[in-house]
Amino acid sequence: MASTTPIDMPPAPPAPPERAGRPRSTGRAGDKIFLGLSRGSGILLLVIMASIAVFLTYRSVLAISKDEGNFLTTFDWNPAGDPPVFGIAVLLFGTVVSSIIAMLIAVPIAVGIALFISHYAPRKLAAPIAYVVDLLAAVPSIVYGIWGALVLVPYLEGLNLWLDQFFGWTYIFEKTEVGVARSLFTVGILLAIMILPIVTSVSREVFLQVPKMNEEAALALGATRWEVIRLSVLPFGRSGIISASMLGLGRALGETMAVATVLSPNFLISLHLLNPGGGTFAQNIAAKFGEADAFGRDALIASGLVLFVLTLLVNGAARLIIARRKEYSGANA
Repeated sequence: MASTTPIDMPPAPPAPPERAGRPRSTGRAGDKIFLGLSRGSGILLLVIMASIAVFLTYRSVLAISKDEGNFLTTFDWNPAGDPPVFGIAVLLFGTVVSSIIAMLIAVPIAVGIALFISHYAPRKLAAPIAYVVDLLAAVPSIVYGIWGALVLVPYLEGLNLWLDQFFGWTYIFEKTEVGVARSLFTVGILLAIMILPIVTSVSREVFLQVPKMNEEAALALGATRWEVIRLSVLPFGRSGIISASMLGLGRALGETMAVATVLSPNFLISLHLLNPGGGTFAQNIAAKFGEADAFGRDALIASGLVLFVLTLLVNGAARLIIARRKEYSGANA
């Protein structure tokens, strides 16, 4: 009977020495610090927003409690009168109408420019165009206002006459008063030019994020370039277009100096958009804040509170639209 000899096993390698001076919980500590900083930043933002809302509400209550008119429906602004009478009806109408005009003009043009840069233009041409568009966003508001007053207003006289001649039957484009084109329609065109770079830049970046596989699959199935954009690019970028539009609308609602330079303000509401006159919240605050007394400033702050709430409602509505339509999410494209 053969004897078996045990097999010699190699000795186990020695355990590596522990590294000194490097605690094992470094990663967890870093996560906790980052979590605390992130949470603190979010809470700080909420505290700032709440502080602004409390300040505006407090000063607004002081003014509205002494207002002898209806703050929401009065067509006058005379907080220095005896008794004080002021209201935001004209300001709310002018702000909303000029912003709507700006959005109707700017958003389709901005989306078209973004699609041209991202999917049609050669690379050597797309880069300079994108650079110029981004550069327009850095132009100060007062520069737009001066250009609008010296160039845009005089040259819009011909357009106003043409609109009155051929579309005056719509009542909106009927010009019933003689005067330069310092109207809400002019303000809307100027605001459209100002928000165009913002909407274009954000939309362009969203369109560039469309998965190439989706576009190549559509082209492989025989789709034309427009069909690729309609079926692949636009569905993917809808949420981005909405977000870009809301950013532009936020600037249009709160634009001050450019509107104050172009518009001839009055406290009349007219659906004849070509007639000079009207007013917006930001323009009224900028024009009257310097000459107002303490109570007059409280009245202006009350109008600022309405603009603050209007901006929050617009952004909240945009978030609801995106949340309710799952197909707007790029992840589902």
